[in-house]
This record gives sequence, structure tokens and C-alpha cells, in this order.
Amino acid sequence: MFRIAAFPKCYLDAICVHRTMTVFDWIRMARGLEAEGLEMYEGFFTSLEDGYIDAVAEAIHDAGFAMPMLCCSPDFTHPDPAERARAVEREATMIRIARRMGGPGTVCRVLTGQRRPEVPWEEGLSWVVDCIQQCIQVAREHDVVLGLENHYKEGYWHYPEFAQRMELFLQVLEAIPERRHFGVQYDPSNALVAGDDPVELLGRVVDRVVSMHASDRYLVDGATLEEVLAPDGRIGYPDKLRHGVVGQGLNDYDAIFALLSQAGYRGWVSIEDGMQGMEEMAESIQFLKRMRERWYGVPGDIPPSGGEGCRHW
Repeated sequence: MFRIAAFPKCYLDAICVHRTMTVFDWIRMARGLEAEGLEMYEGFFTSLEDGYIDAVAEAIHDAGFAMPMLCCSPDFTHPDPAERARAVEREATMIRIARRMGGPGTVCRVLTGQRRPEVPWEEGLSWVVDCIQQCIQVAREHDVVLGLENHYKEGYWHYPEFAQRMELFLQVLEAIPERRHFGVQYDPSNALVAGDDPVELLGRVVDRVVSMHASDRYLVDGATLEEVLAPDGRIGYPDKLRHGVVGQGLNDYDAIFALLSQAGYRGWVSIEDGMQGMEEMAESIQFLKRMRERWYGVPGDIPPSGGEGCRHW
């Protein structure tokens, strides 16, 4: 079976940019959600000191949740080697924080970096692989799992993801054979916005999936995918392709969960939608519970796994 986590995408700017909300506010709000875990994001934290991180972990635990995933956005394609080294050190710090908050086996997201026009693919690929290999060493030391996401674009970057398209993403994976402390953070909607087939991508990587984002996209104003595709096949985030309640958009979640269940996936599925607020997030949770019952035969609620994980320090 999989477990369900929630991520407050609708409050991201309020927590990370405007600071009109705190991560503690989000945790209190989440008490009303029927999820088992809360995914964290590096931008939520106003301090990286142990005392502050422990306080956030304690709040998550006291609210009845596990902390299974820490969402990070390292940029490994900067032409300056010093900047790449800083990105590796930042990711290493987040790996240590993920372990401190969630315990062994916690997933810490990793990305490739920005698709800078001046960086050739082969050169950028070598930088990315080298940086991720360095991070894997840290993840191995702390028994944390790095999850490489098929991402579109970190919201605060200038350029989209370096390995956005499926064929490029697969090349990165093929260059990194590690499977115990490195795998795929799968997001079906990001495949859509890359102009790829989410089910086809999952079929290519399902044996390496370590975590998943559940999100959905729907077309508005009678638009079609063909109309919003850029000439090179990429979509990005056009006005006519929007977030929505999970299960009500373009993704074929029956096909997705059929593949995951057949592959024996038993990780976390974190909701990364609800852009209109908590009601949409609650609807998405109920949809995932129905999927869990249909494809895993698990009715009802599941207690968080390893609630003591937030207290392991």
C-alpha cells in the first residue's frame, strides 16, 4: 500500500516569500486533513539550527503526522564550479535535515538544475551526474533516499529544468546506477507539462520510484494539448493548462496506480495541488484513498508510519 501526504502548494508564497504564514501555521491547518504525512519544503524554514528544525519536527509529530519527504531544489548546472559546489553543500545540509526530521529512509528531493541556454547538454549532464554522485555519498551516510524529480521548473528559477523532457531525464538516470539511496520522485503532471505521456514515463522508471507527487492538470476554454504545446513539444505552464483536484484532470490515475501496485510500490504519495485551498486538498485526499482501496485493497485510514521518526534525535 502507499501512504498519503500533503503539501501546501497554494500557500507556498505566503510561507516562503511573503512570510505571512509560518510552517507552524500550515501544520496547524493540516490537522483537519485525512493524510498520514506532511511533505516539507526547504523554503519553509526560517532557520537551519537544530533547535528550530526539531521544533518543526515535533509540531508535525504532535499533529499526528509523519514527515516522509523534504522537497529541495538544487541547481547543478551553473557554469561556475563554485556555485555548483555551494549547491551540493546546500543539498547535503538538506539531506541531514531530512534525516533529523523524518528518520531513516526519508526521501529528499533532488533536481538537475536550470536549462541555461549557454550550457550544452553533454557538459551539463557531466556536471549533474558528478554533483548527484557527491550527494549520494551524503545520503548513504545518513540513510536518506534522494528522489530525482521529473520536474518542470522550480518556481523561483529563471529557466525550466535541465532534464525536463523524458529522454533527457532517462539519460540522467541511466548515468547513475545507485538504487538504494537514489531513485525517482515521480510527478505525472510534470510529464504532461513536458509534452510527455505520464504513463509511458512511469512504465520506464517504475522500478526506481521512491516517492510520488499526486497532482493534476485540466484544460480550460475548450483548449487541447496540441494547441498549448510549444513548437518543440514542451508545454510549460500556459494559462489554459491549470492545476485542479487530483483525479479530475488529464492524468489517468487508474493506469498510474495499476503500474505502481503491480511493481509493489509501497512508498508515499504527496498531494501537490489544492491551489484553491484546503477544500480541494481534502477532495484530492479522498480520491487517493479510493485509489488505494481499489488498487491495494486497503480501506479506511492508516496510521502514520514510524511516528517516532520525528523524535529520533
